[in-house]
Amino acid sequence: MLYSVLTVTPLMRAHTPDGWRWTAPILPIVVDAAVVIVVRLDSVLARLGGQGGRWPTLLRWMTGIMTLALNVADSALRKDLVGVAVHAVAPLLLIVTAETGLAYRRAITAAVAAIAERERQERAAQEAAAAERERLAREEREAAREAVERREREAREHAARLAREQAEAERERAREEREHAAKLRREEWERQERREATERAERERQREEREREERRREQERAERERREREATARREREAAARAERERREKERERERLRREHLALLDREPAAEKLPEDLALRIVAAAYAENLAQRRAVELTGWSPAWVSNRYQELRDSGSTTPTTPVLEGAAA
Repeated sequence: MLYSVLTVTPLMRAHTPDGWRWTAPILPIVVDAAVVIVVRLDSVLARLGGQGGRWPTLLRWMTGIMTLALNVADSALRKDLVGVAVHAVAPLLLIVTAETGLAYRRAITAAVAAIAERERQERAAQEAAAAERERLAREEREAAREAVERREREAREHAARLAREQAEAERERAREEREHAAKLRREEWERQERREATERAERERQREEREREERRREQERAERERREREATARREREAAARAERERREKERERERLRREHLALLDREPAAEKLPEDLALRIVAAAYAENLAQRRAVELTGWSPAWVSNRYQELRDSGSTTPTTPVLEGAAA
């Protein structure tokens, strides 16, 4: 790369404008850097056992040809065949080394993979042999355990047989004891039944007496409630009749007052002030019949202020109809 930079830089300086001659080393550095990148990526790809396809090959040959062309260009332009041959050595070595190195790397990767596969197969064979030995040992252990379990099972069956015989004898004794106890309980139950039958008969007699007593009290309570309902109904009828009488009396009183109001209001406008007690009665009648204050002023002959004050007093008293207290107050 250093030799290529030193060879190509004068060529680039000769074909670069004066102000940019300092950039002459950039192109050979870029081309050689591309060569290095391609070689390194091919190395990584070969180590991983992959194939990059046509584009990495094209890039590799293109960078090699560019390096070769730039190195021999100056001598070729001067038709110096010796210079062309001398300056072609380094690029050609680079191209051949890249290709050879790629082949070496692929061969090494294949060899490493074959060694790894052989080692894997050997490990697999060793593991299979170990597994077979383990299986045989496990079968031997299983056979020994089954023999021990068989002897233990036979011992347990013998013990269980003895236990069953003993249990049968105990159950027989227990059955006889239960039958004797059941006989005693049956006799006791019969005595208890007879005693309970006597007690039930006595309780039934007492219950019937209580029911008769409760029916008698219930009849008395029903009779008392009937008399109370009749008395309540009679009082309600009396109250309703009294309320109806009061309502009729109030209707007659309102009708009488209305006739009095109409009699007071059915008159000609006063030519002069009426007496105050009569004027108060007329104002009360006009207020009760919702007449305008102007009409009350015409009927009484009093001033509008006086009539307005009387209307306000009636409104303050909360009365919508002239009552006796209002009239008595007015008369007073």
